[in-house]
Amino acid sequence: MLAIESLAFGFPGRTVGREVSFALQAGEVMCVLGPNGGGKTTLFRTVLGLLPKHDGVIRLHDQDIENLTRHEIARRVGYVPQGHIGYFAFTVREFVLMGRTAHLGVFSTPGKHDRQVAEGALESLDIAHLADQPVTEISSGERQLALVARALAQEPKLLVLDEPTASLDFGNQVRVLQRIAALASAGISILFSSHDPDHAFLCARRALLLAEGRVLEIGAPRAVIRADTLQRMYGVSVKVIDLGGGAHTCLPAIGR
Repeated sequence: MLAIESLAFGFPGRTVGREVSFALQAGEVMCVLGPNGGGKTTLFRTVLGLLPKHDGVIRLHDQDIENLTRHEIARRVGYVPQGHIGYFAFTVREFVLMGRTAHLGVFSTPGKHDRQVAEGALESLDIAHLADQPVTEISSGERQLALVARALAQEPKLLVLDEPTASLDFGNQVRVLQRIAALASAGISILFSSHDPDHAFLCARRALLLAEGRVLEIGAPRAVIRADTLQRMYGVSVKVIDLGGGAHTCLPAIGR
């Protein structure tokens, strides 16, 4: 589905990360963990072809991403950025329906099937009741859910989500994580970032720990998310607790 080999990435005149390699299979969920400024967003934007790579190879469905048009990438990959602010008062329904653009011709308009897909995306995230509200007038958390719904409306084979649970309350965080797990079960590959290691435990098959632009470790969450790796990434003491039945959680060692 996605293969990254010896990737160097960053901005013109400044390299942020080096020697990043991983492959993502169909139906696999990978969570990228790392501190603020550690290169997660820049990595994602490079993987999507939105920033030019400095070195290495990015392959999507065995094709070099540099040989694909933006339209071809959009038909295969859905992207949810972080911190999106709406400038135009589209309704939430219209906003989500924009996700169908990748499947339409230049002068085409959305048809019945496109509207059904958009409605299904709204319902799957429990925001159908917001459909007629302007996207500029809903909360930041609700707008984040609308962004996820818009990406789902693309019907992508790969979904890249940059901190999809940011600004969400606990209930909506759970809904997004549940949706990630359901999409993976349907064969969609998911690459997402988070600041909460517990999210990797809950729904990821593998975790990629990104420290100072390099892969610190990559593997099953229970194998790579440890007290020493969290200390290395975030500079704080954390206990990783085995809750039994394969469940784990992280507990900061505050006042201990």
